[in-house]
Amino acid sequence: MSDYLGTFWKDHSEMILSVSYNALLVIIVLFASNFIAKAFHRWIRKTNDHFERFDETLVPILCTAASAAVYALGFVIILDFFGVNTTSIIALLGAAGLAIALALKDTLSNIAAGMMLLILRPFRTGHFIECGSIMGTVLEVGLFTTIFKTPDGLYISSPNSSLWGAPIKNFTKNGTRRMDLIVGISYTDSIDTGFEALQNIINNEARFLLDPAPKIMVQAMADSSVNLQLRAWTSIDDYWNVYWDNNKNIKEQIEAAGLTIPFPQRDVHIFNEK
Repeated sequence: MSDYLGTFWKDHSEMILSVSYNALLVIIVLFASNFIAKAFHRWIRKTNDHFERFDETLVPILCTAASAAVYALGFVIILDFFGVNTTSIIALLGAAGLAIALALKDTLSNIAAGMMLLILRPFRTGHFIECGSIMGTVLEVGLFTTIFKTPDGLYISSPNSSLWGAPIKNFTKNGTRRMDLIVGISYTDSIDTGFEALQNIINNEARFLLDPAPKIMVQAMADSSVNLQLRAWTSIDDYWNVYWDNNKNIKEQIEAAGLTIPFPQRDVHIFNEK
């Protein structure tokens, strides 16, 4: 038996050592790939927790993509150990990827747009935005579509590419918003009295922000009235309640000051031609 093993080793020692060496390298590459993939996972999550750079929806996707890239590189390295022509395989995979990309270009454009929305975050879940013909609260930002709920309770699912390719107006992101309250008084009324009435509203409205400070101005000399404007800033949460309440208050204050809110008027001149 020992003679047989000795002979076998003598005849096949070079092959056994080569296979053992390659197997050891394969094990090392697999362990290294696993270690690097987990390191990428930790780095991505730690970076996002510290800087809050990415949307939470994108973090698992980035982790999966990083792992796939690391394992794919490890697989190519392993094939190279066994003498496989990896150049042709990479070229074949590249051609197949290009064919798939061309066939799924619309779907891939939505994925690319979704990733850009999740990375740059022009809006987040819970924000109220306007984009093109869509206006509503963002319920979910996915890789393919974004889900909205309109103010009247409708459900809207929009492709990400249509959002990424249009200007986005975000009403929530800055946290504050300016309101413009306009009231018209008669040309025969005193502008200073109108200013005093609007100043009373400012003095009694605690939900107006002090910085920027509220302002009162003559907005326009309109056809039938002198339009006075009250500009004030408030938080997003208070905006609509303040807006509705003070539209009512303006009418009451203007009337209490003895001023008139005129109806639209037009002078008609009739000429008789003989």
